[in-house]
Amino acid sequence: MKSKPIYLVCFLLHLLIPIFPATSDYDASGSGTSIVFKTLGRLDYAFDIFSLPTGINPLSQTHEIKITDSRSVNYNGHFPSPSSSYSLLSLLRNQSVIQTAGRSYPPPQQLVYVTERDGLSNIYYDEVYYEDLSWRSTRKRSAFEVPDRVQVPLLDLQNSRNGISMKDRPSLANDYLVYVSTHEDYGLARTSSAAVYSTELKSGVTRRLTPYGVADYSPSVSPSGDWTAVTSYGTKDVATEWDDEVEELGTDIYVFLTRDGTRRVKVLEHGGWPCWGDERTLYFHRRGEDKWWSIYRAILPSHGPISTESVAIERVTPPGLHVFTPATSPGNKNFIAVATRRPTSKFRHIELFDLEKNDFKEMTRLVSPQTHHFNPFISPDSTRVGYHRCRWGGKGRESSKSSKLLFQNLPSPDPGISLFRFDGSFPSFSPAGDRIAYADFPGVYVINPDGRNRREVYGGAAFFTVWDPVRNGIVYTSAGPDFATVGTEVDIISINVDDVDQTRTKKLTTDGKNNAFPSPSPDGKWIVFRSGRSGYKNLYVMDAEEGEKVGLRRLTDGPWTDTMCNWSPDGEWIVFASDRDNPDSGSFELHLIHPNGTGLRKLIQNGSGGRCNHPWFSPDGKRIVFTSDYAGISAEPISNPHQYQPYGEIFTVKLDGSDMRRLTHNSYEDGTPTWIPKLMKAIDVGWKEDRPGCEFEDLHWLNDMPSHSGCIGAITNARASVPSVALCGRSF
Repeated sequence: MKSKPIYLVCFLLHLLIPIFPATSDYDASGSGTSIVFKTLGRLDYAFDIFSLPTGINPLSQTHEIKITDSRSVNYNGHFPSPSSSYSLLSLLRNQSVIQTAGRSYPPPQQLVYVTERDGLSNIYYDEVYYEDLSWRSTRKRSAFEVPDRVQVPLLDLQNSRNGISMKDRPSLANDYLVYVSTHEDYGLARTSSAAVYSTELKSGVTRRLTPYGVADYSPSVSPSGDWTAVTSYGTKDVATEWDDEVEELGTDIYVFLTRDGTRRVKVLEHGGWPCWGDERTLYFHRRGEDKWWSIYRAILPSHGPISTESVAIERVTPPGLHVFTPATSPGNKNFIAVATRRPTSKFRHIELFDLEKNDFKEMTRLVSPQTHHFNPFISPDSTRVGYHRCRWGGKGRESSKSSKLLFQNLPSPDPGISLFRFDGSFPSFSPAGDRIAYADFPGVYVINPDGRNRREVYGGAAFFTVWDPVRNGIVYTSAGPDFATVGTEVDIISINVDDVDQTRTKKLTTDGKNNAFPSPSPDGKWIVFRSGRSGYKNLYVMDAEEGEKVGLRRLTDGPWTDTMCNWSPDGEWIVFASDRDNPDSGSFELHLIHPNGTGLRKLIQNGSGGRCNHPWFSPDGKRIVFTSDYAGISAEPISNPHQYQPYGEIFTVKLDGSDMRRLTHNSYEDGTPTWIPKLMKAIDVGWKEDRPGCEFEDLHWLNDMPSHSGCIGAITNARASVPSVALCGRSF
């Protein structure tokens, strides 16, 4: 077969479906500002999508295929079924066997997945060609032959208002792409904007399938394409405020018609990550009364109305290990693919579960035992199981010390603001903008914005950094453990980062009662900070050079926590986070106060139990950047690595509380932002030294392994609603 039509298609797609650029390349000397923040773990992920054959035992690393292209982060894949035929894919799809230079090659591996290339969440389609039927290698082809990869974005985001948003769990159903997007904010506190949409790829027309006020996650399309099942939080037409749960969201499962979202009905309560076995069977996960995450099966009635009362539910996997995020293949009633956390491993792995024998078949542990694997999916012919994992490290893999970013540029909704992730906590820029201080738990470090000259300037436990605006080379930090009680010893210290001897640090507080989050006044004379010296964490002001030994003034007073303070550039205001409306609840809102203690007022009302933290003034003092759970949860937390707060997004707001703008869309924890008076060039910056990658953790709450009094090798009651036996060994 000649390859010319393939290149023609790629050229046409380049014209029709342009890739949305991150932002323009702003020069650092141009007008504008930049916001820099930390995202927990994200710059360590380096996810690619891999697959293994389901029928080979024992497995070896030579059977694992890396499907995606190692650009950015690629995850949550889907193998399209043959019935998912529409004009775009029919142009791309070749004959079942490619004839090149008189040789035959197997059909391509097709994949739909989420990618975060260029800092933008989008959905891509790949076709990857392999040399032989063992799928072991990719053949290098000349320019006159069929290329190894055909790759296109399936959503045109350049001319769409949903460009800056999170995308999740795509599926192809006939002519439609079904997926989650967060591009329609409700503007209501702690109400998620995650909703399911379908885009007709022939016309580009997008339709919302989720009712307004409802959050839908993890869509799964039935084998016929007629029905979509979702994990749902909320009631139709009633905006539902998220209740602060991050382990199990309290979601139910609904089904509706894929074509328009009608005939929506709740089929079961308490469940997530649905996956169709056939037109009347759904698999899903939930945490049972015995505290084990397990897979369940819901059988929908073949006749009559569908309701929670008419749906039969049975447990599929036994206790003794956590099992979640199930995957099926159309028409395959023999096995499902699942992710597991076993008591014998700290890593998440992909396994197959035989539905007739009640046996597990381990897959990824035999290939990559020291790596987390996420969210399996099965090919239409059931011959391969896909998943994503970090591409770094291990024999025959890309180096774990390559391609790690110091700064990742993200698309910004404001052309006057450059937006960056930073590989460090509590970043702050020197007044000249030539150095960055940050915390790395433990220790405080200084580095140049280009990634050079990284130095440790304090070796003890510390959190938060801020530069003195007047005295060159002076950085303030909180020396001691973070998230500690009021009586824990934490002190404000100043660090002279240019002093090479051992006297570079100076202790500014002396009582040892959790003194933290220093912020200097713009003239450099004073520091506002929080202290637990009264038994509660309130705000105080002290001399910036001599500290509290020459006097201390209390700024706020009450049986609550005032913290995370920041002094405005004009010296008129101090912004801080406080739980004073509901002390000890974990709920924080932003307040403003004058340095003389007058003018106290609330800046943001964030709903019951909400969190607004880490405020920082814009360089002109007219806006404040902060992190908040205002947008609720954007994805099922169990589908991701560990995030302490998988709801943190970056927002800005005016000083009168108006014009709140959301800057980030993801399912990660964004936090500790800083705002600098320089429009940094909108490009990624890599580390100039080798840095280890893939050091993120799995969900901490999956480490909880419920205890059982007994342990037997054979499962006798695996499908009971409350199983009575425990897991022993790795198979049943």
